[in-house]
Amino acid sequence: MSGHSKWKNIMHKKEKTDAQRASVFTKIGKEIAIAVKEGGPDPNSNSRLRDLIAKAKDNNVPNDNIERAIKKASAADAAVYEEITYEGYGPSGVAVIVETATDNRNRTAAEVRHFFDKYGGNMGTSGCVGYLFTDKGVIIIENDGKVDEDKLMEDSLEAGAEDFVASEEAFEIYTVPEDLSAIRADLEGKGYKIVSADKDKIPSNYVTLDDEDAIKNMSLLLEKLDENDDVQNVYHNWENEE
Repeated sequence: MSGHSKWKNIMHKKEKTDAQRASVFTKIGKEIAIAVKEGGPDPNSNSRLRDLIAKAKDNNVPNDNIERAIKKASAADAAVYEEITYEGYGPSGVAVIVETATDNRNRTAAEVRHFFDKYGGNMGTSGCVGYLFTDKGVIIIENDGKVDEDKLMEDSLEAGAEDFVASEEAFEIYTVPEDLSAIRADLEGKGYKIVSADKDKIPSNYVTLDDEDAIKNMSLLLEKLDENDDVQNVYHNWENEE
């Protein structure tokens, strides 16, 4: 998993302004709306909704907001969102996947294409970069000095995890996507505090940018995509974001 760190992304999100955090709440609300539409409002029988409630709490979304989102999504006149994935290339061929949830696919496609074009990339066809990524579940536990690394690795692998990566800041536990929820529940049952548990796309290789303009444009591309309310997740294989 060299070159990939969910922990850095999580810390970046925690440092966001109130307005940016509100955008995160909006995006999770859309995911909840889709989950309720597909599987109903009861998290006990809707595993996707159950996972999203956990994700919302990981992102400090208040319980009242979560309950309102579920109630709103259950209404007869609830907005209907469509999930669409776009693929393309950033500066110097960086592979980028953009997952969206939208009630207007024409608007979203135009905005995503605009960002690619403006910042030195281009939007490609479906599948053009997807083959470079592998779907995984990623569970993050902070390395605060109180967690026994060997015990956590043993518990993780016994629960069904595929890989375990330790750093000075955090422990990253990789799973098959379908096992993410069960492994999270298993570790929580053993008393571990989960910082984040979410699905991710892990690149098979990484691109390093040396040109200052390319670095600037790649940073702006990711920033603008992240700020767009229709964009749920952005995955890429650029490794020098700092």
